[in-house]
Amino acid sequence: MTTSPTLPTFQAKDFKSDLKPIWCPGCGDFGVVQAIYRALSAVGRPPHEIAFVSGIGCSSRIPGYTTAYGFNSVHGRALPIAQGIKLANPDLLVLVAGGDGDGFSIGGGHVPHAIRRNMDLTYIVMDNQIYGLTKGQLSPTSPKGLKTVTSEYGSLEEAVNPLLYVLAYGANFVAQGTPADMAGLADIIERAIRYPGFSFVNVQSPCVTFGEEEQQVKAHRANMKTLASVGHDATSRIAAMDLAQQYGRTLHTGVFYENPTPPTTMDGLVRERQQAQVGEAKPRARVLERFIQK
Repeated sequence: MTTSPTLPTFQAKDFKSDLKPIWCPGCGDFGVVQAIYRALSAVGRPPHEIAFVSGIGCSSRIPGYTTAYGFNSVHGRALPIAQGIKLANPDLLVLVAGGDGDGFSIGGGHVPHAIRRNMDLTYIVMDNQIYGLTKGQLSPTSPKGLKTVTSEYGSLEEAVNPLLYVLAYGANFVAQGTPADMAGLADIIERAIRYPGFSFVNVQSPCVTFGEEEQQVKAHRANMKTLASVGHDATSRIAAMDLAQQYGRTLHTGVFYENPTPPTTMDGLVRERQQAQVGEAKPRARVLERFIQK
């Protein structure tokens, strides 16, 4: 009689590094990283099979607080680096972390291309409507009228809507959570990781130092509204876009959209093409002949 091998099981602590976070006491990102630990333990991939990429900002410190492979890149460039890692080693589970400034200001041009390529990445954005690391300037998601050190008379700009932004570009998995609901956030991140393709999780992660009072964890807990409670159909992109228009006014949590028929990922298509071309490959000693002019 043969028995199947026992799969390893992991606990949240297995993904926690010895590096101590240096965020401000009470920062929402403490809750986000704990939710990530829980999600990774539920998924069950060992740390050495996970790569975590980030840009610059408070939230971009997260890879260093995990036991996964970490890459703290330059401002706004986390997504192209993560895509390169996934193409080079498709077997890795690749996660990306950043903030609203990193993701929708200097890095905003990379988001639509990551979506259309549909690589199997999970992009977690900690959205606190402010530049926290650089002392409280306007960010792309800051509400119109907000007074900051760079807008003493109030912002004249309309805010970027991250949910509507990624839905309009065709993202196949879009969700939003808050550390005010730790169990819900961990579940959302787990679902995003398990989804086969590009997945986006917007986390309303309060900045306790420069953020607005109505954006703190206590306010989130009192005002958040789960998408399940409003009977939202997560298989409808139109319904998701309709609800996403309430960003900045109503804190909806849960999965806005999950394509029930996920298209083949780009990394999957690359594998298919490689297999199809194996028979046409030249011996290594003759590979340069392809580039010689006849």
